[in-house]
Amino acid sequence: MTPQDLHDILQPETPLEAAFLEDEEFCRGLVWGLPRYGHPEGTIWRHILEVNENIDRMDISCDERRHLRIVSWVHDTFKHIEDKGNPRDWTKHHAVYARKFLERYLDDEWLLNLVELHDEAYYCWRLAHLYDRPQESAERLNELRRRMGDYWQLYYLFFKCDTCTGDKNPAPLNWFEKTMTDIEIVEIADRQSWCN
Repeated sequence: MTPQDLHDILQPETPLEAAFLEDEEFCRGLVWGLPRYGHPEGTIWRHILEVNENIDRMDISCDERRHLRIVSWVHDTFKHIEDKGNPRDWTKHHAVYARKFLERYLDDEWLLNLVELHDEAYYCWRLAHLYDRPQESAERLNELRRRMGDYWQLYYLFFKCDTCTGDKNPAPLNWFEKTMTDIEIVEIADRQSWCN
């Protein structure tokens, strides 16, 4: 698949989104992936389309939409180079690579943190509910909240848009919405809300 094919499929809306498609490694990441649990859509570009559809179905501001689309485009795109060895080297996690890539384009620390930590709420849920380590979960959650700062609501919005794709387990999102009292719950509607 060529960069032009990806451009036609993903339909970048901003010069930044279009610039991503000029990077060969980024494009390699977009076409990576086979159908698997959580991601029956297979390739990363298909997942991005699903996340973006969810973003467009939320009643949010144009700035929130623009930020969420940036995160959507890069958050999983470097899974193809992630180290999956055991024990895991977390410095080689796909989200770390995504953050480093995005640092070449912008310096919004909180948005960079969101990209790097986009799976962290899931890991916090897993610690508490699958591994029965509630104290460790609470500590990680507090650190996540601290690192997200004023983007805490934006973090939640992305977590919801990402979790409501494929055949992902909804339990982590349900837990997040029920226990985080400092977020405003936003529904993914059937209608589209476009910003110009």
